[in-house]
Amino acid sequence: MKRSTKLALGIATAAGFGFAIAVAFAHPMGGPMAGAMQHGDASFADDMRLVHAMLVDNTKIKRTVTNLSDGIRTVTESDDPGVARAIKAHVASMEKRLYEGRVFNLFSPTIPVLFENRHKIKTVVETTAKGSIVTQTTDDPKVADALQAHALEVNELVRDGMAAMRRNMQARMGHTAPR
Repeated sequence: MKRSTKLALGIATAAGFGFAIAVAFAHPMGGPMAGAMQHGDASFADDMRLVHAMLVDNTKIKRTVTNLSDGIRTVTESDDPGVARAIKAHVASMEKRLYEGRVFNLFSPTIPVLFENRHKIKTVVETTAKGSIVTQTTDDPKVADALQAHALEVNELVRDGMAAMRRNMQARMGHTAPR
């Protein structure tokens, strides 16, 4: 059995069948994600568990986005201590992935742009008692647009949870789903 199949099955076991479908279609075996799957990105499963937990508890998350002329400032928090911990862990992990160039992309058309231009992005993370404040800026207007578009994608996930994930994955696979 291929390592990528074992990883998907391991995640399926840990998170449930619906989540397994998400993982199976999240990473085609080509493009930037191929290396992560084939070489066994050790933190992939942990990152997926955090995303899944936040999507399930999306109604417990409060998020505001401020578009800056050169990027974004987001405030993502929760009154639920467990969700707040998940937000902080997710933000820290994604900041590290961006810095290291280890792509984590489930459906987003903006993530590849951000990772291809990661050296142009300045990220400042402030941890709060209830979550994180992230400011990301760049001198490149196209990257600033991608940061703002990605913030809208995340807002949709916070608003609609797993339903947004399913919609976005279906769109990536060429299917349409009602919004």
